[in-house]
Amino acid sequence: MRKMLLVLVAIATLFTLIACGGGVDANTLNWNIGADPKTLDPGLNGASDGGDVINNTFEGLVREKNGVVYPGMAESWEMSSDGLTYTFNIREDAKWSDGTALTADDFVRSWLRGMDPRNASEYSWIWEYTNVVGANEFAFADSESTDAELDALADDVGIKSLNDGAQFEVTLTAPTNWFVSLMAFYHFMPVPESATIAGEGAWAKDPEKAISNGPFKLTYYEVGDHLELEKNEHYWNEDEVGIQKINGYFIDLATTSYARYYAGELDVLNDVPSDLIPNLSVTSDEFYTFALLGTYYVNFNLSGTPIGGTRDIGNRDVEIFGNQNLRYALTLSIDRTAITEAIGTGAVPAAGFIPPGFKDHNEEDFYENSKDDSEIAVDDSMYDEAVAYFEDAADELYPNSSTPLADLRAELETKTYLYNTSEAHAQVGVLIQEMWSENLGFEIKLGNEEWATFQDTRTDGAYDLSRGGWLTDFMDPSGMIGIFTQGNAYNDPDYYNPDFEDALEDARDATTAAAHFNALYAAHEIFMEDMPVIPIYHYSDVLMVSSIVTGWSRSVLGTIDFSTASVDK
Repeated sequence: MRKMLLVLVAIATLFTLIACGGGVDANTLNWNIGADPKTLDPGLNGASDGGDVINNTFEGLVREKNGVVYPGMAESWEMSSDGLTYTFNIREDAKWSDGTALTADDFVRSWLRGMDPRNASEYSWIWEYTNVVGANEFAFADSESTDAELDALADDVGIKSLNDGAQFEVTLTAPTNWFVSLMAFYHFMPVPESATIAGEGAWAKDPEKAISNGPFKLTYYEVGDHLELEKNEHYWNEDEVGIQKINGYFIDLATTSYARYYAGELDVLNDVPSDLIPNLSVTSDEFYTFALLGTYYVNFNLSGTPIGGTRDIGNRDVEIFGNQNLRYALTLSIDRTAITEAIGTGAVPAAGFIPPGFKDHNEEDFYENSKDDSEIAVDDSMYDEAVAYFEDAADELYPNSSTPLADLRAELETKTYLYNTSEAHAQVGVLIQEMWSENLGFEIKLGNEEWATFQDTRTDGAYDLSRGGWLTDFMDPSGMIGIFTQGNAYNDPDYYNPDFEDALEDARDATTAAAHFNALYAAHEIFMEDMPVIPIYHYSDVLMVSSIVTGWSRSVLGTIDFSTASVDK
């Protein structure tokens, strides 16, 4: 009887706590973001974790969900008959989270901020692919330009605020069929006038300074632990925002985050332990897999080599990676099917760099037409060729040696393959290490760094080989290979081939779709012949979303969207 009484008291206490808000909070979403984002400033961010948060705290002219473009800050827009001028009509009720009005003036100021070379945005390169009049001249101005010269270039950019900020006009140099969908990307979202670039846009992580215009606003941030978002009562579509609060956690380890999900402490996971994926894909209706327009790859550090730029890497010796036969050998001695089967994420083995899903001017898949631009096989069928290339590389690199193969293997065993801390990246690293050891006879070292540190290491060229990954930001193949140009912040291998860059420029300047895609096919062929990176697989996205969460969506480019989601607890 005493035991029964204690049970009843415990149950009563539990219901009292829930009724008083001491138990599970209704309309609160618990989400594992993953890594602690480097920045939450839309104009400065360059990573998917930051992009996920930004997509829920800011909004551009449009919002894209599941491949469909919806009105955002612009309630409508018109395109001129020649395709060169877009006029976006800003909502009358568009506001910042502090209640002040948001106008076309904010877009003009924010876009110029993103282009301005004085702000050194990692994403300034993307203006090349907008075809906005004057954007390239401003974003890529000579480093010795004076402030007056830069201000004059800014004045020439083809963007205007019209009718007291009610309309935003954009003028292009050429028709650009992906332009409107690109406006959903975070780099084109507005930032408040108080935004600065200090500390990687540290204002956006400071609840006292963070002003946004999306469905949620930042109210708490603890570095390395979690952030908190609350519903933005000034958001134009506030009535459709069903979540009152989001707790976003920074848990790097997929096993840890999954354990918390399984215990009911998390509602949404952006990552799942790879060894659980095969079973979850069959047994769980809370597990989701999506194809992504992106590629997972390995960077060669090419600085100072015949196909590399002049990035200062100090005393680091990466000369051997300038040898084409060695790059081919390392590339062909990897079994991509074995890797994708091992990680079990539904990823597609990569025969080239461009993933499936991009349609060309003939409505044909760019991937299918370009996957034979190299000798890459998705299985182990090119191992013999890899060995032959390896032997040729040894002879070329050590022409005066009586033991060139031994010398090359010894040299490679001093090198490290670097990746950011993650169980999945570690698994891929080990598999590549084993394949190179078995097929080519050397054991590469493996190293890892936390995400924020790794990003800087990779950008600075302080590595031998490193993990790379890229998701396109717009629906055109140039959004993939366009990052491998000199001056691009994401050209991590420091690749440089003038012919490749000329082909990309031809694609940008093309006035017909046929000319555009023919130039892109040529650029991809050059890229794959040079092999500045090793394509491993094309991404798929996995999510765990509790059944209590409804109304959520995602961008076709992979960003999660809680703007119309609800939590039923």
